[in-house]
Amino acid sequence: MNSIKTSFSIRDMENLSGIKAHTIRIWEKRYNLFSPERTDTNIRTYNLESLQKLLNVTLLYNNGYKISKIAKMGEEKIPALVKDIISEKSEKSHALNSLKLAMLNFDQSLFLKTYNDLMEDKSFTQIFNEVFIPLLNELGLLWQTNTISPAHEHFISNLIKQKIYIHTENLQLVAPTKKDEVYVLFLPENEIHELGLLYINYQLALQGYKTIYLGQTMPTESLEDLLKYYNNLRFVSYFTVAPTKDEINDYFERFREVLQKSSGSKLYVLGHQIQEFGEVNPLGPIKIFKSINHLVDSL
Repeated sequence: MNSIKTSFSIRDMENLSGIKAHTIRIWEKRYNLFSPERTDTNIRTYNLESLQKLLNVTLLYNNGYKISKIAKMGEEKIPALVKDIISEKSEKSHALNSLKLAMLNFDQSLFLKTYNDLMEDKSFTQIFNEVFIPLLNELGLLWQTNTISPAHEHFISNLIKQKIYIHTENLQLVAPTKKDEVYVLFLPENEIHELGLLYINYQLALQGYKTIYLGQTMPTESLEDLLKYYNNLRFVSYFTVAPTKDEINDYFERFREVLQKSSGSKLYVLGHQIQEFGEVNPLGPIKIFKSINHLVDSL
């Protein structure tokens, strides 16, 4: 299968495991933990089995095992010991490693098995905060360093989206219990990164609120249609790449004009683009939240 990445540079190994390339070389030379192949120009390359072993070794190492002791273990002993020591402390690391491998191999079955194992002991909220968010944060670095391709990122992101859809739909089968506020979730024009917004929609449904999910790249003027049907709306948006930081003030000014047409309506904004943005007038109709948890905790 040509679409599966089976050869990794030492920099890939560092990015995926968190172990410095210098340390990997020492483990390789001193303890013979790995046997990389060499290119014609004498550059190390590692196969998928080496990556799996490194991830397992990393988990043992981070749980107090000396590398000299790990090196003496048989090939079957390391993965067996990894399974034995999985506990509340190490479960997150193990799940992250499994999800990375699922992503690299486009392996939906491994993703589902890892997810279902987590669901036996955790709520979906816990899984998202403790496992999915750290994984998604790592994806940015892995993509920037060419360790993964956009195809890998889309594959794992869409599997996570599927889980959000399922849990949200289950909640929406029951009528909202809080009807004083209606939340309208949308992304601004030219913004297509909706995973964070989808999770906010899930959290609002979990809290019992009515939500209207509009999704990607919504023109500001189109949102005015909602004001004909509802009062006291809470517009929620997530700025990942758009609008740009230079465009945010103008965007807020245009949105204030929309909010003036409805008494009590507000705009809540999150995302990378506004992380360094100063607080908008705290008494005004626009409020910035630093994280999803910050927004959820304010409900």
